[in-house]
Amino acid sequence: MTIKQVLFASRELAESLAGNPYMAVISITDPETPDARLDPLFQHVLRVSFYDAEPADEYLPSPIPGMFDHLIAQQISNFVEQLHAAPFEISVLVHCEYGVSRSAAVALFVEAYSGAPLKAREFACEANQWVIDRLSQPHPEMDIDIPPMKAVQERRVAQRASLHQQARRA
Repeated sequence: MTIKQVLFASRELAESLAGNPYMAVISITDPETPDARLDPLFQHVLRVSFYDAEPADEYLPSPIPGMFDHLIAQQISNFVEQLHAAPFEISVLVHCEYGVSRSAAVALFVEAYSGAPLKAREFACEANQWVIDRLSQPHPEMDIDIPPMKAVQERRVAQRASLHQQARRA
Protein backbone atom coordinates (compact mmCIF):
# COMPACT_ATOMS: atom_id res chain seq x y z
CA MET A 1 0.00 0.00 0.00
CA THR A 2 1.54 3.28 -1.12
CA ILE A 3 -1.31 5.61 -0.22
CA LYS A 4 -1.19 5.54 3.58
CA GLN A 5 -4.12 7.81 4.51
CA VAL A 6 -6.87 9.89 2.97
CA LEU A 7 -8.27 13.19 4.22
CA PHE A 8 -10.86 15.65 2.95
CA ALA A 9 -11.29 19.31 3.76
CA SER A 10 -12.55 22.69 2.67
CA ARG A 11 -10.73 24.92 0.22
CA GLU A 12 -10.00 27.38 3.03
CA LEU A 13 -8.26 24.71 5.11
CA ALA A 14 -6.33 23.34 2.13
CA GLU A 15 -5.07 26.82 1.24
CA SER A 16 -3.88 27.35 4.83
CA LEU A 17 -1.76 24.19 4.97
CA ALA A 18 2.01 24.16 4.67
CA GLY A 19 3.06 22.12 1.66
CA ASN A 20 4.37 18.61 2.05
CA PRO A 21 6.03 16.61 -0.73
CA TYR A 22 4.55 13.43 0.79
CA MET A 23 0.98 14.66 0.54
CA ALA A 24 -0.84 14.70 -2.77
CA VAL A 25 -3.81 17.01 -3.30
CA ILE A 26 -6.91 16.60 -5.41
CA SER A 27 -8.15 20.17 -5.70
CA ILE A 28 -11.81 20.56 -6.66
CA THR A 29 -13.17 23.99 -7.53
CA ASP A 30 -16.32 25.38 -9.11
CA PRO A 31 -15.93 26.05 -12.86
CA GLU A 32 -16.13 29.84 -12.49
CA THR A 33 -13.71 30.17 -9.55
CA PRO A 34 -9.92 30.52 -9.70
CA ASP A 35 -7.65 27.65 -8.73
CA ALA A 36 -7.04 27.13 -5.03
CA ARG A 37 -3.85 28.81 -3.79
CA LEU A 38 -1.95 25.76 -2.59
CA ASP A 39 1.55 25.84 -1.14
CA PRO A 40 4.06 25.04 -3.93
CA LEU A 41 5.64 22.34 -1.74
CA PHE A 42 2.67 20.14 -2.63
CA GLN A 43 4.35 18.38 -5.56
CA HIS A 44 1.53 16.05 -6.59
CA VAL A 45 -1.59 18.08 -7.37
CA LEU A 46 -4.57 17.26 -9.58
CA ARG A 47 -6.86 20.21 -10.28
CA VAL A 48 -10.39 19.49 -11.47
CA SER A 49 -13.39 21.74 -11.77
CA PHE A 50 -17.06 20.78 -11.59
CA TYR A 51 -20.25 21.81 -9.82
CA ASP A 52 -21.60 20.13 -6.72
CA ALA A 53 -24.75 18.98 -8.46
CA GLU A 54 -26.59 15.93 -9.64
CA PRO A 55 -28.48 16.02 -12.95
CA ALA A 56 -32.21 15.56 -12.76
CA ASP A 57 -31.99 12.98 -15.57
CA GLU A 58 -28.85 10.87 -16.01
CA TYR A 59 -29.96 9.91 -19.53
CA LEU A 60 -29.59 13.39 -21.00
CA PRO A 61 -28.29 13.16 -24.58
CA SER A 62 -25.26 15.38 -24.00
CA PRO A 63 -23.15 16.31 -20.99
CA ILE A 64 -24.17 19.40 -19.06
CA PRO A 65 -21.30 21.93 -18.93
CA GLY A 66 -19.66 21.96 -15.53
CA MET A 67 -21.09 18.63 -14.37
CA PHE A 68 -18.95 15.79 -13.10
CA ASP A 69 -18.58 13.29 -15.94
CA HIS A 70 -16.65 10.18 -16.98
CA LEU A 71 -13.69 12.26 -18.23
CA ILE A 72 -13.14 13.88 -14.84
CA ALA A 73 -13.67 10.50 -13.20
CA GLN A 74 -10.94 9.05 -15.43
CA GLN A 75 -8.53 11.88 -14.53
CA ILE A 76 -9.07 11.22 -10.82
CA SER A 77 -8.79 7.45 -11.24
CA ASN A 78 -5.54 7.77 -13.22
CA PHE A 79 -4.05 10.17 -10.64
CA VAL A 80 -4.94 7.85 -7.74
CA GLU A 81 -3.58 4.84 -9.63
CA GLN A 82 -0.25 6.64 -10.21
CA LEU A 83 -0.01 7.69 -6.57
CA HIS A 84 -0.80 4.20 -5.36
CA ALA A 85 1.92 2.74 -7.61
CA ALA A 86 4.59 5.21 -6.42
CA PRO A 87 7.62 3.74 -4.62
CA PHE A 88 7.03 5.83 -1.47
CA GLU A 89 4.20 6.31 1.01
CA ILE A 90 1.98 9.32 0.44
CA SER A 91 -1.15 10.81 1.98
CA VAL A 92 -3.96 12.17 -0.17
CA LEU A 93 -5.89 15.32 0.69
CA VAL A 94 -9.05 16.02 -1.29
CA HIS A 95 -10.58 19.47 -1.01
CA CYS A 96 -13.57 21.28 -2.46
CA GLU A 97 -15.14 24.62 -1.65
CA TYR A 98 -16.79 23.59 1.63
CA GLY A 99 -15.29 20.14 2.23
CA VAL A 100 -18.66 18.41 2.44
CA SER A 101 -19.91 16.50 -0.60
CA ARG A 102 -17.57 16.56 -3.63
CA SER A 103 -14.39 16.12 -1.60
CA ALA A 104 -16.08 13.48 0.58
CA ALA A 105 -17.15 11.49 -2.51
CA VAL A 106 -13.66 11.56 -4.04
CA ALA A 107 -12.04 10.75 -0.67
CA LEU A 108 -14.34 7.72 -0.28
CA PHE A 109 -13.26 6.60 -3.76
CA VAL A 110 -9.56 6.97 -2.87
CA GLU A 111 -10.17 4.99 0.32
CA ALA A 112 -11.95 2.18 -1.56
CA TYR A 113 -9.35 2.10 -4.34
CA SER A 114 -6.28 2.12 -2.10
CA GLY A 115 -7.48 0.48 1.10
CA ALA A 116 -5.96 3.40 3.05
CA PRO A 117 -7.96 4.71 6.00
CA LEU A 118 -10.08 7.82 5.53
CA LYS A 119 -9.65 10.17 8.50
CA ALA A 120 -12.92 11.37 10.04
CA ARG A 121 -14.76 9.00 7.71
CA GLU A 122 -18.08 9.47 9.48
CA PHE A 123 -18.17 13.09 8.26
CA ALA A 124 -18.32 11.83 4.65
CA CYS A 125 -22.03 11.09 5.15
CA GLU A 126 -23.05 13.86 2.70
CA ALA A 127 -20.88 12.59 -0.15
CA ASN A 128 -22.20 13.41 -3.63
CA GLN A 129 -23.80 10.20 -4.92
CA TRP A 130 -23.50 11.26 -8.59
CA VAL A 131 -19.71 11.62 -8.20
CA ILE A 132 -19.44 8.26 -6.43
CA ASP A 133 -21.48 6.54 -9.13
CA ARG A 134 -19.32 7.97 -11.96
CA LEU A 135 -16.08 7.03 -10.15
CA SER A 136 -17.38 3.50 -9.50
CA GLN A 137 -18.46 2.69 -13.07
CA PRO A 138 -15.02 1.54 -14.30
CA HIS A 139 -14.49 -0.41 -11.05
CA PRO A 140 -17.57 -2.64 -10.63
CA GLU A 141 -15.80 -4.73 -7.98
CA MET A 142 -15.31 -1.67 -5.77
CA ASP A 143 -17.73 -1.02 -2.94
CA ILE A 144 -17.88 2.63 -1.88
CA ASP A 145 -19.78 2.79 1.36
CA ILE A 146 -21.18 6.18 2.41
CA PRO A 147 -21.41 6.40 6.20
CA PRO A 148 -24.90 6.95 7.63
CA MET A 149 -25.85 10.42 8.90
CA LYS A 150 -26.15 9.05 12.43
CA ALA A 151 -22.39 8.28 12.47
CA VAL A 152 -21.60 11.98 12.98
CA GLN A 153 -23.91 12.19 15.97
CA GLU A 154 -22.50 8.96 17.41
CA ARG A 155 -18.94 10.32 17.17
CA ARG A 156 -19.90 13.58 18.86
CA VAL A 157 -21.70 11.75 21.69
CA ALA A 158 -18.69 9.45 22.17
CA GLN A 159 -16.31 12.43 22.29
CA ARG A 160 -18.46 14.20 24.91
CA ALA A 161 -18.64 11.05 27.03
CA SER A 162 -14.86 10.70 26.83
CA LEU A 163 -14.37 14.33 27.89
CA HIS A 164 -16.74 13.86 30.83
CA GLN A 165 -14.84 10.75 31.95
CA GLN A 166 -11.53 12.61 31.77
CA ALA A 167 -12.96 15.51 33.78
CA ARG A 168 -14.19 13.14 36.51
CA ARG A 169 -10.74 11.55 36.81
CA ALA A 170 -9.02 14.92 37.17
